[in-house]
Amino acid sequence: MSVLGGKADTLFGGLDRGWGVLDYTDVQWIREGTGVGLEGAGERGVVRRDAGSREVPTWVRRLVLARGVRLSEKTLYWWGVHLSRFLKHCRCAGRGASEDLATAVGQFLEAMGEGGTAKPFQVEQARQALDVFVAGVENWRWREDGERAGPVFRLKATSVAGTHGGNGPAGVERVGGEPGAGREVLGSGGGPRRSGADASEGADVAWDGTGGLAGLLKTMRNALRVRHYRLRTEEAYLQWAERFGRFCEDRDAQDWGGREARRFLEHLALERNVSASTQNQAFSSLLFLFGTVLGRPLESLAGTIRARRPERLPVVLSRDEVRRMLATLEGTVGLMVRLLYGTGMRLMEVLRLRVKDIDFERGQITVREGKGAKDRVVMLPESLRDGLRTHLDRVQVLYDRDRADGIGGVWLPGALSVKYPNAGTDWGWQWMFPSKEISVDPRDGARRRHHVHDKTLGRAISDACRTAAIDKPVTAHTLRHSFATHLLESGADIRTVQELLGHASLETTMIYTHVMERRGVAGVQSPLDG
Repeated sequence: MSVLGGKADTLFGGLDRGWGVLDYTDVQWIREGTGVGLEGAGERGVVRRDAGSREVPTWVRRLVLARGVRLSEKTLYWWGVHLSRFLKHCRCAGRGASEDLATAVGQFLEAMGEGGTAKPFQVEQARQALDVFVAGVENWRWREDGERAGPVFRLKATSVAGTHGGNGPAGVERVGGEPGAGREVLGSGGGPRRSGADASEGADVAWDGTGGLAGLLKTMRNALRVRHYRLRTEEAYLQWAERFGRFCEDRDAQDWGGREARRFLEHLALERNVSASTQNQAFSSLLFLFGTVLGRPLESLAGTIRARRPERLPVVLSRDEVRRMLATLEGTVGLMVRLLYGTGMRLMEVLRLRVKDIDFERGQITVREGKGAKDRVVMLPESLRDGLRTHLDRVQVLYDRDRADGIGGVWLPGALSVKYPNAGTDWGWQWMFPSKEISVDPRDGARRRHHVHDKTLGRAISDACRTAAIDKPVTAHTLRHSFATHLLESGADIRTVQELLGHASLETTMIYTHVMERRGVAGVQSPLDG
């Protein structure tokens, strides 16, 4: 089953006729034409200049998803550019360059470096894309077919054996397609598997040693998802597992043990000089990797190798500093920052607010799935009522436009999208602070509108502090610290503050008593002032 089909204007025909040439010094947009995609699915898979966005060929997206690689849309687009240029290079270079895939890759990267148009980081980016390509394809060969002669390959199977449609093996997706061949898709469903189905595959079974590091990471991802770990935790654990695997590449994974874990953590602490919290995060990832994925728990190291975290006081802004910073912020960003300070919510708690979570009648905000998967209720600042209502009117306009354009509904937690299929398009479930751009869900590949990115708010806070001449290291969490400290200074009960912050222990809240503004430290006057 070939990625290149017999129809006219498939990949190489399109590259030669009407797609233009992509140069690394002055990239020209690929002109609209018949792209590489799923036959009969209506997926163009081409970059359209008038669309104002960068679309990725379907086969490249499927290849990357199948190998378990997480990329931003921008990086994924450039991977598609590199892989398309590589395939065209193989076709133009002739049979000699394409008989051996490894040789073809080496010749292409060498040509990139010697051409003078590609920068070193672009060559490295192409190398990474080709590493995934080599690992994700099979049956690389040359097909002589008149003018459309070129390399032929197929995507490797990525699912377990089972029932499937079409007339080829399960788990293989035909890209391009041959006449009358029909369509084969990943797995036994009708498209990319959702996170629940993907997570169930081998989630509670230790890694069987197949697939190399990519197979190990896939098993670990499934185990994390079946245990409902947060996406950020999943990304962090997988990153550390991959770094550990590359650190131990001189030893087979079946031989990994406590010795390798110690060496890696010592490398992080002594050579990389990471902080104690970073080292502990890496160690937590290794505990999960060994205990759940490899089936060899690091019980002897669990209580001995964790780094001792220093006890530090939180950074707190004075009331005047808060006023000066807020005076520089307007619009949606200003509203979010005021919510951070006015409610004590964490950064992601504000970003994940949905329309239904704001109760104007009762004057409260419900925080869903906070830290530790706990819900809580915080006050709705009176000064923000009108601003939030006006903001919701603008969000309503964006919501109506998305419904008219047929854009999929918002992401729903757990299996709510299965239990209530239409809930994602309901007004109450929409994000309170939606992003301006449409994005691709990293778990199921669906195109939908997500909430504002956390870095957007972080940059706005940093810029506001510079404008307000605040020299303290301020982040979104600093506003949470300031909220708690200012409440205590105003005479609020510490247990009330604990409940508003969502702290499980009163000791965690008591740290703010050490930074309260009182005369002298802890209310004691210096003898110099006596």
